[in-house]
Amino acid sequence: MAIPAAPAISTEIPRPEYPRPDFERTDWLNLNGKWSFQLEDSAADATQQGSGSDEAYAQRAGGAAALFDSEIQVPFSWASPLSGIGSDTKGVGWYRRAVQWKPSEEGANVVLKFGAVDYRCDVWVNGQHVGAHQGGYSPFEFDVTAVWQAEQENVIVVRAEDNDHDYQTRGKQGYGEIRGIWQPVWLESRPHTHIRQFKFETAIDGTVQLTTVIHAHEAGKAELELSFREGAVSHKDEWELEQGLNEHTTRFQVSDPQLWSPENPHLYEGALRLSGSFGEDVVHTYFGIREIGTAAFEGRDYRWITLNGKPVYLNGTLDQSYHATGYFTYPTDEEMRDEIYLMKRLGLNFVRIHIKPEEPRKLYWADKLGILVMEDMPCFWGNPDEQARSAYESEALEVIQRDWNHPSIFSWVMFNETWGLRTDGEAAGVTGDASQQRFYLPETQEWVRAKYKWAKELDPTRIVEDNSPCNYDHVESDINTWHFYLNGYEVVREHLEEVVQKTYPGSSFNYIDGNVQSDAPLMNSECGNVWGIQGGAGDSDLAWHYRYMLNEFRRHDKMCGFVFTEFRDVTNEFNGYYRLDGTDKKFGYEDFVPGMTIADLHTADFVVIDAPPCQTVEQGSTVAVSLLGSSYSDQYHGQQLRLEWELSHDDVGTRIVSDSGSLDVAWKGYGVSPLADLNPRMPQQDAVAVLGVRLLDAEGRVVTRNFITFDVRGAQDGDTDGEGTTIRIPVGDFREHSFEYMWDALQGAKVNGGGEGRFVYDVQLPGQEEMPFIRDIEVLFEAGAKHLLARNIEGERLNPDGTDYMHGASANVEYNPSTYYMTDEEMHSSRVSVWVDGEQVGQFVLMDDPADSRGVLSWHYQPVHNRLEEAGSYGYLCRAQVPGRLAASLNHKRSFQLELRAEEGGISLYGRNAGRYPLDLQVRCR
Repeated sequence: MAIPAAPAISTEIPRPEYPRPDFERTDWLNLNGKWSFQLEDSAADATQQGSGSDEAYAQRAGGAAALFDSEIQVPFSWASPLSGIGSDTKGVGWYRRAVQWKPSEEGANVVLKFGAVDYRCDVWVNGQHVGAHQGGYSPFEFDVTAVWQAEQENVIVVRAEDNDHDYQTRGKQGYGEIRGIWQPVWLESRPHTHIRQFKFETAIDGTVQLTTVIHAHEAGKAELELSFREGAVSHKDEWELEQGLNEHTTRFQVSDPQLWSPENPHLYEGALRLSGSFGEDVVHTYFGIREIGTAAFEGRDYRWITLNGKPVYLNGTLDQSYHATGYFTYPTDEEMRDEIYLMKRLGLNFVRIHIKPEEPRKLYWADKLGILVMEDMPCFWGNPDEQARSAYESEALEVIQRDWNHPSIFSWVMFNETWGLRTDGEAAGVTGDASQQRFYLPETQEWVRAKYKWAKELDPTRIVEDNSPCNYDHVESDINTWHFYLNGYEVVREHLEEVVQKTYPGSSFNYIDGNVQSDAPLMNSECGNVWGIQGGAGDSDLAWHYRYMLNEFRRHDKMCGFVFTEFRDVTNEFNGYYRLDGTDKKFGYEDFVPGMTIADLHTADFVVIDAPPCQTVEQGSTVAVSLLGSSYSDQYHGQQLRLEWELSHDDVGTRIVSDSGSLDVAWKGYGVSPLADLNPRMPQQDAVAVLGVRLLDAEGRVVTRNFITFDVRGAQDGDTDGEGTTIRIPVGDFREHSFEYMWDALQGAKVNGGGEGRFVYDVQLPGQEEMPFIRDIEVLFEAGAKHLLARNIEGERLNPDGTDYMHGASANVEYNPSTYYMTDEEMHSSRVSVWVDGEQVGQFVLMDDPADSRGVLSWHYQPVHNRLEEAGSYGYLCRAQVPGRLAASLNHKRSFQLELRAEEGGISLYGRNAGRYPLDLQVRCR
């Protein structure tokens, strides 16, 4: 039986699909689309917030059409562009919708359902108040049967109040406020006696326990029939119902169970059918058979996270779930599906939904396509007083009850970075260090412990975390996670070493006020280079940092996963795998190891190169490099794999392999173990050498790829070989320039000219005695286009870190000193020409101003680790041959004026210690 079973009502309204594929009835009406609307700010509505006595208030509640002056597109927040309102106004939004509809079964109940409304909501139908709800992220419903007119038009009025009170669960809404209705609204029918709630608990032996809550209109017999996989899995149970709510548990066995995992996201799709004298209630749903746990393996005194009884390495990302036009409401179901696809194509197997629960349909796609989900509870931002605690607790319960049956969800995170847990700690900043622990009071810690235990009792089938910390302040948790944002290989390596060494049962590290670690799994739950850099990383290459960080993670046997910040760029953070619009960023790994992508860093079986991302070495030297195997899959255990390696470099456009080898590897058990040392011999010339490794299975299929680099150095000045002489000119040694904006970078190893202009160099050729006859002259250099940023024109500006910034305040990214856009689909080209003594000898179209892992030297020679200076930037190899008639003149003259002219796209010139190629501006004479 396919899911969803209910047909989409209309493609002319937004989000026409049934909103809950995990709990779906077929007789329904989608209420998304145009509603009449009236927006009032908080001051204008202040007198109306409780009494309901104001005449206009009463008339609106009664549905007076004249009092609604605009239209809004539901289900989009009134702050968002897609709503048609686009006003980030705190206060009250009034909604009105007239609709005629009746259930297909005569006498059935009519239920009005809301996916989520932020924050306080009151609802009237035909002038009668049918209910209220508080909480911005959880679903609610009202049985409106008593006031519904089946044969006439019905008027629905919704009053949503959102004033951003400190006690409200708001999460990280600053990217875009979710004001008012922001998830689908619909009507559906059900019998008087019906299924209210159910939850599946599965075991990998195929045992399934189903607990069902039934609302019985009157006492009597009922039969519950289960049918899944088109009847291949079926079960019946009967019991006597008492009037009111009834909870019943039944068990059934699935033979030859197909287990759910990211690699094989098998779902048992079908329906629950409740029948009796009252008629029947059919709910279409699905379940996945899987077990989440933690376990210690082979004598270790620490645990790993397990899926279906086996260790799983969690390659994850932080997802803000933000859309540029719908904010936290996706415009289409297809875009939610594609979100999961875009994660999986990177080789990721899990996602952390950040400080909010996810929309049910996106969770459905996580179930269907296969990705594990760590789901956060939404946080509040004020003091943890009684009002805030009460509001949080009721909403957390509704969230967990709603999302219980999603097999993709493996973990609940109760709090994040102590947000909302610090008393009067606003002046301390938002995140950062252990000094902020003093604002996290002991009584609040005990409340957090209670919430952890409450969630464990409510749902013992999943991992529960008390607080995902950046201030080393766990209280009690199933997983021992921490956050870090650091840049620089040595800094990251030392930090991870420290964390791992301090992690053991009984350690007080990462815990607060006398609480200590258990043997819970060690996992990173936020990392990246966005905050570990002065002023933030702006918008810059993350490919270099990401690769060495992943290597360092996989070195440590204790660690079983990470969460990279983040999946997509957002309004003030530009450290996503993708741009906000979903376009690709270019990591460049394929130019180091053919066929390599970022997914190679996420394989369950991985080869760690235990070495820096780049080392400076001498020509012809031999370098020892250690390799480690990291295995979190039993796919190859007990097999002989083959490790192939080669040392290659680019010799001005020609790829040369200078050393290579292979060895057989006995792939053993889980965890990290040494493989072998490699001893590659460096080339006998200046080069950026790449040591690439590939792990192959018995059939020759690639299991994983990895690489490191070397800056191979030797003689530099005017060297002569058997064929001629190379003159090297530092790019900063120009005689003059004509650019309106010109500056150097990377300690003078790079010069930039913005806009139209030229660099002029005086070139002295070898004398007659040194080289009697010059036959050929070639000019060779590395250059990129120069896309001007605001800081290049107006100067740098830094944003102070603070709550507003964390809430999405503008990052002014182009003013950030660390900004240098990572290579992506958008290109900024420039046309550059080469002139010798006033005659053009070459012309090039430089397609972009790139920055990614290919800018090895621009990374290797960064002056400081916590401020990026045009990091990862590089250019294209340009070669211009001087024509013979001009060479004849130069053979006699022995000097010339070299001009590099750029049109409006500008030019960046890379010297020996910058860019991709280890060369200055060169003139080669033969």
